Amino acid sequence: MAWIHKEIRIEADPRDVWSAVSDVGAAHRRLTPGILTDARLDGDNARIVTFADGTVARELIVALDNQARRFAYASVGGRAIHHNASFQVFDDGDGCTRLVWITDVLPDELASFVGQRIELGSAVIKQTLEQR
Repeated sequence: MAWIHKEIRIEADPRDVWSAVSDVGAAHRRLTPGILTDARLDGDNARIVTFADGTVARELIVALDNQARRFAYASVGGRAIHHNASFQVFDDGDGCTRLVWITDVLPDELASFVGQRIELGSAVIKQTLEQR
């Protein structure tokens, strides 16, 4: 199984970063504007996200842990047989944050495509959260 591990240093308070990450129905406004054009909750344990290219994905909310500052989700349907990811927010000192984004994906051939989305998403997350 392919997996992608990305760490992002963000010059923003971890509490503010967690507030944005944990607001799962507003990711299109608070984390990745321009990449996601919409995100809406679908009951208590899922959300529907729409990407700028028109792709729509349903994501199960696997965990939303305020104490650990960890959000995990699984994308269902689409090209992936398996797609599970998590964000975790850590205090990096001096008012900064280390955001860890880990994604597991099958088939392995999707790793390059998913990795490109993560690279782009990471840059937008950093820029968005450092502006606030």
